[in-house]
Amino acid sequence: MSESAAFKCLSLAEARVFAQRCCLNAGSSQEVALALAEATVSAQGHGLPSLGFEHLPDYLRGFASGRIARLAQPQLTQVAPAMIRCDARQGIAQLGFDQAFAALSDNTRQLGISLFALHHGFTCGELGYYPRRLASEGLVALAFCNGPPLLTVAGQRQPMYSTNPLAFAAPCGDGRLLLIDQASSATAFVNLIKAAEAGEAIPEGWAVDAQGAATLNAREAMQGALLAFGGSRGANIALLVEVLAGGISGANWSLDAPDFRSGAQSPGAGLLVIAIAPHLLDEQFEARLAQQMQRLAGLGVHPPGQAKQQAWVRAQKEGIRLPMALYRQLGGA
Repeated sequence: MSESAAFKCLSLAEARVFAQRCCLNAGSSQEVALALAEATVSAQGHGLPSLGFEHLPDYLRGFASGRIARLAQPQLTQVAPAMIRCDARQGIAQLGFDQAFAALSDNTRQLGISLFALHHGFTCGELGYYPRRLASEGLVALAFCNGPPLLTVAGQRQPMYSTNPLAFAAPCGDGRLLLIDQASSATAFVNLIKAAEAGEAIPEGWAVDAQGAATLNAREAMQGALLAFGGSRGANIALLVEVLAGGISGANWSLDAPDFRSGAQSPGAGLLVIAIAPHLLDEQFEARLAQQMQRLAGLGVHPPGQAKQQAWVRAQKEGIRLPMALYRQLGGA
C-alpha cells in the first residue's frame, strides 16, 4: 500500500465534521459533539494524535457504556465574583469549559484574576487546550486535572494519583504563545499502552510492576503503576495537582475515581483553571515576554510549545492525516 493510501487526509473543517458525526452516531447531543470535535481536532492539529483522534474512541466507548452522560448539560454557578463552579454531571469537561469561557474571560479582565472549577467530569483530554484558549485572548492561564489512579510513589505499588498534569500558557505577542503542558508521571500513560501493544521495553524509571518492583516490561507495567518524574519531587507535584484539581473542585480524589476505560461509572474527574489579566499589572507584558523568550532562545533554551504551534500552522494549511485503519474504525468510508 502506498503511503497516501495508508492515510486519510482531511482539512480541519472536514475533520471537525467527521468528529462531530462520530459523536452523534454514538448518541451524543449536538452540543457535546461540537465541543468534543473542536477539542479533538485541536489536539490532532497541534501534533498530539494520542489526545486527538486516537483518544476519540475512548469517548465513544464511554458514551456507549454510560461512563459519559452523552446528553449531559453542565450546571454552571457563579459562586463568587471571581469563581465559576461547574458540575459536568458525568459529561465531558470540554462542554462545561466552552459554556463558561466567555464569563471566565470577562471576569478575569474585570477582576484581574478568576477561577473555573469543574467536577463530575470525564477525563479532560489535552490539558493544554484550556489555557491555550485563554492565552489566545491575551490572558495568562494555568490548568490542573486529575482522574483515575495510575501513578504511585517510590517504595509503593498501589496507584495513588492519576498522571495529574499541569498546563500553563501565556501570550508572547504576534499570535505566539508560551505553552507548558506536562504530566506529573515520568511518561504519559498512552506511551505505556503503545509500548505494551508493541511488546517493546520501556526506559528505567517509568513504572513498577504489580509487586512494586521496577520493570522495563511494558505489559508488566500495565498491571502495576507509573512513577512520578524526578522521584519525590514529582510526587509532590502530583499531590499539589490532586489538591487543586480534585480537592478544590469537589471532584473525586484519584483513589476514588472509577476507570475511564471500563465499567459504567464516570471517573468524576476534576479540572481547575486559573486565569490572570497580566496587562493590569504590566501593559508591556507581552512585549517583555517575547523579548525574554528570544533572549533565552539565544542561550539555547528551547521554547516550550513551539513545535505544537508550528504543527497547528501546518495543519491550517495542509489539514491532518489520519491512519486509514483509525479512520475506518471511527466509521469513515
